[in-house]
This record gives sequence, structure tokens and C-alpha cells, in this order.
Amino acid sequence: MTEATASKQPGKAGTDSGDEANQYLTFSVAEERLAMPIDAVQEIIETPQITQVPMTPEHIRGVINLRGNVVPIVDLAARLNRGAATLSKRSCVVVVEVESNRSSYVFGMLVDEVKNILDIPREDVRPAPTFGSDISTDFIQAMGRVEDVFVIILAINHVLSVQELAELKKMTEGASLDPVG
Repeated sequence: MTEATASKQPGKAGTDSGDEANQYLTFSVAEERLAMPIDAVQEIIETPQITQVPMTPEHIRGVINLRGNVVPIVDLAARLNRGAATLSKRSCVVVVEVESNRSSYVFGMLVDEVKNILDIPREDVRPAPTFGSDISTDFIQAMGRVEDVFVIILAINHVLSVQELAELKKMTEGASLDPVG
């Protein structure tokens, strides 16, 4: 897989006009098909060398060097309680940027495979289901209907808590990795 970039395009993804469809990047994690709004995606990269960081939670796989910047990598399967991801030729990192408490955070999410970009009309997006207090739906923004199947649309800003995002930012501030040639 070669490096691909999904750029934010003002006026396209995430705009709020009439009957326009919302664009979502779909991917698989632990045999589940998930999606996220395309405007949260900075880029998609082939799985690079990941440097483990001692004393981090199990779902923090480590950090990568992305053009001289230290970017934390979240193992999305582990974060969703599906066990640690097994790397394959199709595994990749989706680099996202989220904003919380007036701060911007960039991190990568390790996924099993990126599928495609879907246009899901607003009328086919349903609120997250409620299952009671035993099942956490904090990570689910909505459910998108694609033909007769639902795709879980992740609430990217909830994949990590504000506290975890702040800790990741501290971990990466001031640090830099030498670019790998």
C-alpha cells in the first residue's frame, strides 16, 4: 500500500447544505466495519515503525515519526476492547486531528484495513443506539445505513478522553524523532 493523503477540503466534507451527503472514511477493525467523518482525517499512511513508550496504556501502541513530528498511535482494536491488533499487509494508520478544550490533538489510529469513502445521505444517518448502562456507546456518534447494513460512525473526539489527549500531548511536546531515511 502506498502513502495516500485524504486532505480536508473546505466546502465539501462536513458542509451543512440541503440534501448533500456526508462523506465518511470506512475501515475495518477486528472484523467490524467502522466509519469516521472524512473531514477529521489528515492522511492515511502505510504502517510505519512504531516506537513503544514505557508505562502507557495498552491501547497506546507507541509513537511514530511523521515528517519529524512525534505522533502517538492508538491501537483502535485494543481501545474498543477487541484485543491488540495483529499487523498485516493491509494494516495502516489513519492520522486524525481532533479539538478538545480549545486544543488541537493529532494522533494516529491503527486499523486493520481502509475500505473506501462513502457518501451517506443525512436521512440515512441515525442516532447512536442505547443499550442500557452495561454497554458503553461513548465512541459511537451515529449509525449510517448503507443499503441494508448499518456502519458504526465513530465519535473520534471520544476515542480518547480529554485527559488521555492531554497526556499524549505532554508525551510528544518538545520531543522529536530523527527522520528515517
